[in-house]
Parts: sequence; structure tokens; C-alpha cells
Amino acid sequence: MPLALIVAVARNGVIGDRNHLPWHLPDDLKRFRRLTTGHAVIMGRKTWESIGKPLPERQNIVVTRDASYRAPGAEIASTLAAALALVRMPPPAFCIGGGELYRIALPQATTLYVTEIERAFAGDVAFPALDLSQWRETSREQMTSAGPDPFAYAFVTRERRGAIAPAR
Repeated sequence: MPLALIVAVARNGVIGDRNHLPWHLPDDLKRFRRLTTGHAVIMGRKTWESIGKPLPERQNIVVTRDASYRAPGAEIASTLAAALALVRMPPPAFCIGGGELYRIALPQATTLYVTEIERAFAGDVAFPALDLSQWRETSREQMTSAGPDPFAYAFVTRERRGAIAPAR
């Protein structure tokens, strides 16, 4: 099962702060929905709890070490491999965080959908270091946020060098 990671990352690597996104980017949320709808989304327990409910029109899978954990509307897996074995929806499966699950999933990922935020944010969760030599950028769309304190960001897609492109 091809695995894609989808994430928004601040210039300083931050992806979250106290189980929330430290920014408000409606276009990023729309992109997330467009890309993940009709696919499995695999997330860690904290990410599940921060969302608070199953994401509609997706197979929700929560990875947790707690065998007694319950997530109504989602399936539970103890490892990323077990989560991938549960996937019934078309490829790719999407890892949607958080930080620990991204670290585990990154070596297996074939595609990255990254929102590169060109500003540093305070936060307590970071995306793992990315070796760009292993990835080929296939698209980039520059954007600017709205609001009183705008900042630049880009929607970037990268494919792992040597990986077979996933079916779309």
C-alpha cells in the first residue's frame, strides 16, 4: 500500500502546539480534505483526540500502544504496519500525524504533501528532518494567507526518488 504523508510545517519545523495547529489556513484545510477524501487516514492517538471525531468519507485508523483505547468511528492499530494492513480504501493511505507517527512513517512514504509555511511559529511538536536528496519536487503552488498578519506559504508535492508513482 503506497503511503503518503500530508503535513503543514512552519519554517522552524513546528507542526503543532498543545494538540492544535498554531496557524489558521483555510486553503490548507480544503487541500487536506480534497486530497484525503476517499482514502484511509492514519493518525496517532493525540491527533485523533485533537480532531475529536472521525473524518467523513475516509477510513479513519488510529495508531496507539493502548490496546484498550476506543475511538468511535475509527479502527485501532498498535503499529503503523498493522494500520496499513487494515486499509480497505484506494491508495495511497495518508499519514496525517502527529510527530511521532510521522517519524515512523517517513522512511516508508512514497509521496509528501507539504504545506511549507514561510514563517516560524512557537510549538511543541516538530516534523522530522527531511533529507531532500531523497525526494523530487513535482509541484509547488505559492500562496499568501489572509488576515491582519499575512504570511507566505506553498503547497509542495514531493515523490521519493526511485519510488513508483502512486495511482491517482
